[in-house]
Amino acid sequence: MGNEGSAPRVSRRSGGAPTIADVARAAGVSPMTVSRVINAERNVRPETRDAVKAAIAALNYAPNRAARSLAGAGQIRIGLLYSNPSNGYLSEFLLGSLEQASRSDVQMVIEKCELGDHELEAVQHLIAGGIDGIVLPPPLCEAPALLALLRSAGVPCVAVAASLPPADQPAIRIDDREAAATMTRHIMDLGHRRIGFIAGNPNLTASAERLEGYRAALAAAGIAEDPALIVPGLFTYRSGLDAAERLLDLAEPPTAIFSSNDDMAAATVAVAHRRGLGVPADLTVCGFDDTTLATAIWPELTTIHQPIADMARAAVDLLVVTIRGQGDPEGAPHRVLDSVLIRRQSDAAPRRRPAGA
Repeated sequence: MGNEGSAPRVSRRSGGAPTIADVARAAGVSPMTVSRVINAERNVRPETRDAVKAAIAALNYAPNRAARSLAGAGQIRIGLLYSNPSNGYLSEFLLGSLEQASRSDVQMVIEKCELGDHELEAVQHLIAGGIDGIVLPPPLCEAPALLALLRSAGVPCVAVAASLPPADQPAIRIDDREAAATMTRHIMDLGHRRIGFIAGNPNLTASAERLEGYRAALAAAGIAEDPALIVPGLFTYRSGLDAAERLLDLAEPPTAIFSSNDDMAAATVAVAHRRGLGVPADLTVCGFDDTTLATAIWPELTTIHQPIADMARAAVDLLVVTIRGQGDPEGAPHRVLDSVLIRRQSDAAPRRRPAGA
């Protein structure tokens, strides 16, 4: 790439209309810089602005709806791509997104996008349709190829629930590690020392952070970690069934099981009931997320309340601010929302059932 402000090199991919990435390449700048010039932001050097404008003219580039909407020519359109195994999580997320879209007077386009199943084609379809920005809930928030495509196209996006987002990626999240540590400390405060942990999808940083929170709390209490008590899951009910069976089949099973989401915790309760174990009389079960499922089963789950709907609202708001050029130009903001432990009926001090019961 040439230095910013040098004369543009006019070249682009063969076929199709020029993209913001073509303009950036011709001007020797980043797609974000081109976006700032289009949006008339003030934090661009004059020589860089001139180079970008020259490249736009040379390529006959027509800015997308993001730029046109700034001039009042049309309503902002935001895409929401989803691929989440938890119906409870998804329903909360959609509720918050749609409410904020209505408040912000933006149009929302919702599409399913399964990872590994033509997800890039789904994104390209939205980009070709002139989408102004995209909200990415988990697990799409950490899909490298998808994020790279949006970056190259100059389409802003906000990642939701990515525990360790890059510094330049707008993101909304909670402190997963501290939340999991809080729950683990709560279970220990009840008197439990043998605590099973069902991990989440290994491809998501939130899963690793929750596991680290569990481990950190045990270490701080001087309790040695038992690898047999940590089993994998995928955030699905089915994976929770398998994980709970493994934990309860141990020669010395745990007296409490902490699952990385409510779906797997609900599955753990089902396995316990099938084995004739009382919850919480024989087994404490705790979850994470506080979706509607947490109060739809018996006993209702003690869980970490992740403000899913509020996170979705914040993501839409942040994206609209970014598209309208009202955001902080120096780096992408990361908003960390609060989580809280909600105690219900699925936890108690450890105690044994009478012999023969």
